[in-house]
Order: sequence, then C-alpha cells, then structure tokens
Amino acid sequence: MQNSQRPQNPIIMIAPNGARKTKEDLRQIPITPSELADEARACMEAGASIVHLHVRDKNQGHTLDAGAYREAIAAIRDVVGDKMIIQATTEAVGIYQPDEQIAAVKELMPEAVSVAIREFIPSKEYEAAAGEFFHFLEDNNIWPQYILYSAEEIAYFADLKQRGLIPAKHDFVLFVLGKKQRVATAENFAKPEDLDVLLNAYKQTGLNLTWAVCAFGGHENECMKYALANGGNARIGFENNHLLSDNNIAASNADLVRQFVETARITPMNAQEIRKLYGLL
Repeated sequence: MQNSQRPQNPIIMIAPNGARKTKEDLRQIPITPSELADEARACMEAGASIVHLHVRDKNQGHTLDAGAYREAIAAIRDVVGDKMIIQATTEAVGIYQPDEQIAAVKELMPEAVSVAIREFIPSKEYEAAAGEFFHFLEDNNIWPQYILYSAEEIAYFADLKQRGLIPAKHDFVLFVLGKKQRVATAENFAKPEDLDVLLNAYKQTGLNLTWAVCAFGGHENECMKYALANGGNARIGFENNHLLSDNNIAASNADLVRQFVETARITPMNAQEIRKLYGLL
C-alpha cells in the first residue's frame, strides 16, 4: 500500500520519555525539566516541531500534576521559545480515571493535548462526559490528537465524529503500531506492514484526517518511512523505541530524528507552519 502524493511537508513529533522507562532502563532518557529542555532543543534542531510531553514525580513515576507540567513547559520554552508545540499527555497508566484526566487538562490549559479514546471512553456511559470535554478543547483552542490502537477504534472514532461527540475540525490522530512493553524484544517489534490494517480501516471511514504513526521497537525508522510514503506523519522517540536502524542504542532522541530526516530525505514542517495550518495562532 503506497501513496506518494503528500499535501504538505511531514510533521515530526518527538516522544522523548513516555510514562514507564526510567534511568535504570535507559540511562540517557530525559526525566527532569532541564533534561527535557535540552532534548527538546536538540530534537528541534534535528527537525521535530512538536514535543509529546510526559512529566515524572521525584521517583521517576508518571504524573499528570499541573505544577510538574508547568515546570517542564517553562524549561522547554526557555530554550526553544515558540519554535515547538508542546503537547501534554493525558495517559492514565492505570493511575488516573477519565474525570481526573479531564480535570488535569482544565487546570493546565496546554497548547495541545493527546487523548486516548479507549481511556476517556472505556464504556458507553462515558461518552457524554468525553464529548463535553472534546468540545471544551475546541472552545479553548486546545489542539487535540486522538490516539487509536486498532481498526475497531478507528471505526468508533468515525462514529463519534458522525454523532457530533468529537467536533468536526478535530482531525489529528495517532495510529499506534505494536504494544507497550518496558523492553521491546526483536520478535515483538512493530513492522511497517502492521500499518496496513489501520489504513484500510481509516479509508473505510471516508474521513480526511491528519494522521501520524508511532511504532514500538527497533523497526521504528522503517515504520515512519512507510507512514510517510502513505501520506502520514511521524512520532519518534524513546517512549516507543531507543534503537537506531543498525540496532545500536541511540545516544539521544535527536539521533532518531536525524536518522529519519536523513534517510527519508525530507524537510519537515516547523511549528509556526503547523499553527497556521491548524488555526492555532
């Protein structure tokens, strides 16, 4: 499956740390605000325009604490200014319930936010509250990205949009290839062709979305190039993978971004171009 026609230069999002890996898993993973700021600047210089931000508590544990977010965001802004879009995660990690995730976003009021449909609507009775929240995002010009893990979730996303629970202009989604695991093993690496099932489901919806891909494991770069060839965008970084294509461990997230830019031979969109295109200015 391949479509070489692209409406624009690709977006590169960096996911520098995620919620689970610690310094014990990967020494160079950025955890502190200063480490995240340094990593964001290096990734921006390599071609990334969005940072998918997780923050941690003093024990390196996942948190949605607004104070921790503000500290990290301030540190990043000090070094990149407005040259990156900062997307706050709402990931539950088995800790947070939908009402707590919603409250965290309303307290933080970030420029952009990632939302997993399966977390905000774990069953039908959560639809009304989720729909109200999704419209809150639109009303407050917070740019959402909806995370979709399966063909079934893609069809459900289309249904939610058709029923008006997701606003019409909310058209940025992330397709996830592979499964979360603290240390990925070669036999479980996501593969480029894993995208085909999701793209087929997406095409059946008739929607015209901006979509990106993240991929667990050491085939990340090939998965990103496959997404690019099919009209998609890339989310790269230690949250999903820390291996270069030659199986060496990347020294930084920026190494993974540079690898993609160089091997795909692309000129990525910058943050201001994205803000203008999606009405975020």
